Amino acid sequence: MMKLGAFLLCVFALAVAGAGPAHADSAPVGGDIQVAQTLGERELTVIIRRADPIPGPLRVDVITHTGSPPGTLELRSVVEGTVISQTSVILGAESGFYGGTLRVDRAGPWELDVDDGAEVATIPFVLPAKIATPWEKATYGGFIAAGFFLLVALVLAVRSRRTGLTLIPAGGMVAAIAVAVTAALLSASAPPPPAPGSVLDPTIDNVNNPYPNTQTSTMDLSRPPVNLFAQADNASSGQEGELKLRFTDGSTGRAVDDLLVHDNAFVHLLVVSPSGKLWHLHPIRVAPGDYRANITPPEPGTYAISAELSRRGGGVQLVRSSVQIASGSANDPTPEPAGLGARVVGGNSVELTADVAPTGSPTTITAHFDTADLQPWLGMLGHMIVIGPLDNPAAPVWAHVHSLAPAAPGMPAKPDETVAAFGPDVPFTYSFPLPGRYRVWIQAERDFSVVTIPTVIDIPAAGGPR
Repeated sequence: MMKLGAFLLCVFALAVAGAGPAHADSAPVGGDIQVAQTLGERELTVIIRRADPIPGPLRVDVITHTGSPPGTLELRSVVEGTVISQTSVILGAESGFYGGTLRVDRAGPWELDVDDGAEVATIPFVLPAKIATPWEKATYGGFIAAGFFLLVALVLAVRSRRTGLTLIPAGGMVAAIAVAVTAALLSASAPPPPAPGSVLDPTIDNVNNPYPNTQTSTMDLSRPPVNLFAQADNASSGQEGELKLRFTDGSTGRAVDDLLVHDNAFVHLLVVSPSGKLWHLHPIRVAPGDYRANITPPEPGTYAISAELSRRGGGVQLVRSSVQIASGSANDPTPEPAGLGARVVGGNSVELTADVAPTGSPTTITAHFDTADLQPWLGMLGHMIVIGPLDNPAAPVWAHVHSLAPAAPGMPAKPDETVAAFGPDVPFTYSFPLPGRYRVWIQAERDFSVVTIPTVIDIPAAGGPR
């Protein structure tokens, strides 16, 4: 009897030692969230750091860019409409990192309020729960059951004179170990649970147990495009005015409140004046589907607007609109920018070169800076905005092209604005679909200042002279 008990104990110990749950089965707890915000006169990057453990502290860093005035921001962590904690962040005159610490007490959908005293930006985010997957439950449950059956088998082996009775719990132990080992082996290839906030609509139930909701209406993979309605009430040239953007569902007409952080922003807003001045803004969310940004229009007329966003279940979308600006104080229109070549922009020496190709073929445009000290902005080394052809009043082509930060030894996989070691070349590749003259703006960041380089470029038709 004792020999049988010792044998069963050895089998159980070997199974536990050699068939534990695979680490790949564990879903990531979460990471930092970076969200660009145009809050009043400030262009900010708000970084919500990973919170672990929960309950626990939540670190929020705020990056200010050149031109952002000093002042005080009030940060608040809000869940289900209740303020859990708040802190003040004092922004200095120098651009860079500032921050504070809040408190969070549960997993689920949250909002971060960023209050500058005049406007409040509400940034939704999700604090994920640590989920035990079905494979983990089966693995640990199997080993616990095996341990119970082992104990029963040992008791029977010592006290019972009938050897056959010992085989019953022994068989149960073997079956339990088989379940545990199978679950552990399959866990490495099992898909992770759908992520609330990126796949599922985030609710308390979805965050804490996403598995039962994978087939419900919370995961709609065919959501329609959004409608954009833009207005600039009482805005006039030469005066700061507020742009109001309203996003509604193209099917139901309801306010859209399922935008995802895409390239470090909920909305990338491009505004172009009649004479060609560009604003690349990141409107603040003040309510579901309601976003705001301030601009000072230099001239009256029709201002073209495009908004790039990503909707949960709807993918990346580019929607366009326009607003009319009334005549106000006199301002000179934006002059025609120079073409390719060298220039100085905001104290930065830069030269633009291009390998121009006909329509339908890749054209490469490169901005050459004098030193390799550029910082990533919105997760990219550079951004290029393309609008044209200019001889068409509708300017049918709008494009937002990226230059990726190259991988380098010793560099983080996703460098943030603390890393100033990129460049000096910022290349872009884009295939222009129509011939003609285009306005192009190239943007890169240096010393927490976004440098915008306007230019024009002529694209020949395919089959014609280059």
